[in-house]
Amino acid sequence: MNEAFETLLVDNPGDGVLVVTLNRPDAGNSLSTQMAQELLALWRDLAEPGATRAIVLTGAGDKIFCAGADLKERDGMTDAQWADQHLLFETMRDALVALPVPVICAVNGAAYGGGCEVALNCDFIYAAETARFALPEVKLGIMPGLGGAPNLVRAAGERRAREILLTGEPFTAAQGLAWGVVNRVCGSSGLVAEAVEAARRIAANAPLSVRNIRRVVSETAVLTGAEAIAVELEAYNQLTPTDDRREGVAAWGEKRKPEWKGR
Repeated sequence: MNEAFETLLVDNPGDGVLVVTLNRPDAGNSLSTQMAQELLALWRDLAEPGATRAIVLTGAGDKIFCAGADLKERDGMTDAQWADQHLLFETMRDALVALPVPVICAVNGAAYGGGCEVALNCDFIYAAETARFALPEVKLGIMPGLGGAPNLVRAAGERRAREILLTGEPFTAAQGLAWGVVNRVCGSSGLVAEAVEAARRIAANAPLSVRNIRRVVSETAVLTGAEAIAVELEAYNQLTPTDDRREGVAAWGEKRKPEWKGR
């Protein structure tokens, strides 16, 4: 893996977990062209299943996870330059969503605009007590463009999402927890540790099962009834002839820890 990044920190604490930190604290960890390029390169490096089985994504410092797109960089862009940059952001987002492993977002501070959207594109969110979220694009003459609106509707429901999107006002971690946007609120000092512990628990499970469960949850989000059940059943049946399925059952019977092969 190429770890020669200028805007990211990549740490491997072991047990199949990778911690990725957005590292532009002097610029609010904002999403610049370079950061998007580096995130895209990292996600592409991790696109094939390997030793990494779960990822924690967080921000440097204790005040800002990601302030969104770097507006200083965007100020003065031509329409064509703006569109080209946004295409890069979209490609990076698509690579994040397509990862074969879960991503836990540990939101250590403000997650505004594109930063909130990045968090919403992760599998789930742990947030510091002081974290705040907002999709304020409506105040800038734009709107979310990295999945923010549909992901927020899925998490918080349509009416709550309309309120958040149309007012552009921020909400707290506690509100996010109550509304279904945030999974857990943590003390700031223990946030990343709690996210890493959750990642370790996921990484200890059968990788093919994890992969298929995530795919089913994503694909059935817009399906109902028999269609959703059919997608789940197809994924379930794919696991039946695998070595990991046999190993999991054997390990349970032998009262030992399973040794997953990912096949």
